[in-house]
Amino acid sequence: MSEPIYVGGIIIVCGIAAILIVRWIVKWCEYHQVADWGHAWLNRLDGFNRWFCRNFHGLQAEAVPLPVDGGAIVVSNHISGLDPLLLVASCHRPLRFVIAEEQYNRWWLRWLFESVGAIPVNRSSRPEKAFYAARKALDEGEIVAIFPEGGIPDADKPKVRLKRGATILASLAQVPIFPLRLEGIRGKRLHLTAVLVPSKARVSAASPLACDNETAKDCLHTITGFITEHIAEKQ
Repeated sequence: MSEPIYVGGIIIVCGIAAILIVRWIVKWCEYHQVADWGHAWLNRLDGFNRWFCRNFHGLQAEAVPLPVDGGAIVVSNHISGLDPLLLVASCHRPLRFVIAEEQYNRWWLRWLFESVGAIPVNRSSRPEKAFYAARKALDEGEIVAIFPEGGIPDADKPKVRLKRGATILASLAQVPIFPLRLEGIRGKRLHLTAVLVPSKARVSAASPLACDNETAKDCLHTITGFITEHIAEKQ
């Protein structure tokens, strides 16, 4: 057998093996997928993320009783850059995150944020644009995810007061709020590093809250107690 034929045979075999491996990975991601994001590649990414969070970060998540359809708000404490991945892996419906504009505009991630419908908020200039976008998403029956601490709290500062945006949105759109609590994350206050460092992540879910103009203050108090005060007591 001449050398060119031998080399060509190896290339063909390697090419077939690569195709089979890619097909296996695609099917494997589809097997683990739960939420329907409306696009095949996003659904496969959903499956990979759920496997990654469970197996690499040891995610143990309580069932989040989101409605089968219709709008709702998910709120959670904010610990690291891993948090959105854990929340997505814990919910059976897609989440539209309200995120800081400076995070949204990172060139290597913006394509992903745009694809999953993230809502950028500029906290220093016209933050109402994000509010209206979130309200529109809720009216269209989507799930909006908000970190009401307004960012990752600094451990050296006093307890952060939660922002009222989630309760106001819930009152106006007449949708429930689902408070979640994240714990067990090793890469606290880190972004990419938190994704790459193994954790023993846990997601706890409180009962959903129905907020209107009269109970918005009580809702905020309940959310604060669940996602911040309980954590402070354990630390």
